[in-house]
Amino acid sequence: MADVSTVEGLNASGIADWIASQLQAALSKQDGPIAISVPGGSTPFPIFAELLKRDLEFSRLLVWPGDDRIVAEDHEASNTGKIRALFEPSGAEVVTLTVMEQVPHFALVWLGMGADGHIASLFPNTDPRVDDDHAIRRLTPDPLPPEAPFDRVTLTMPSLLASDQIMFTLGGSAEKREVFEAARRGEHDLPIARLLGAATQPVTCFA
Repeated sequence: MADVSTVEGLNASGIADWIASQLQAALSKQDGPIAISVPGGSTPFPIFAELLKRDLEFSRLLVWPGDDRIVAEDHEASNTGKIRALFEPSGAEVVTLTVMEQVPHFALVWLGMGADGHIASLFPNTDPRVDDDHAIRRLTPDPLPPEAPFDRVTLTMPSLLASDQIMFTLGGSAEKREVFEAARRGEHDLPIARLLGAATQPVTCFA
């Protein structure tokens, strides 16, 4: 079971400060690029904007979307297109997630979580496994979220777990916090619980 630290009350700037400190430490440990995975949705983008104000060597950053809807990058539902528009002017490289990509070890995996316990696009109906032999999968959520009724491409559990540390942003949702805390206690078998049950690296949750 993961060693989870929960942080309450930080705004986007405070969370960005924490991320920047983790990235700076990772960049200092090695030459060359480091890889991170980031979520889509509404919560991360104000944090991204704050992070990009920090003094980091963004040209050494490989940014992987943890998942995306299978749409063109200029579609309003594309996470990758929005992430690219923000990060690439800083010099960072943003990866297009396809099943052909070779997934690296991540310095940091940043995840959101749905109220149904899904992480990335690993929804409960997809029965995600920590021993999945695929690094990336294309799949169909069921039920399809009405606001984004598209097939998905997503990193799998082993890819998310191949990381130095994991962080979550729950966006201040009491409902999500309850699901997350129940997962910590092993009280259900939703995707979030499977990930926390298998994680051996530090996990930080910004509630």
